[in-house]
Amino acid sequence: MNDANGGYFIGWGTLSLINAGLAQAKGRSGLAWFLWSLLLGPVATFLIVVLDPPKARV
Repeated sequence: MNDANGGYFIGWGTLSLINAGLAQAKGRSGLAWFLWSLLLGPVATFLIVVLDPPKARV
């Protein structure tokens, strides 16, 4: 693996960690969104920001 690919993977992993924090701040599962972010990347960030927080359970 050369330096360009290593930077890409580090950036993608960092984005996944940031998404996990954003998801937890909105009341969602950080682990689930971390895993989704590994697959979807920036699309997951967009979804976290756009989707409404989950409704409170009674």
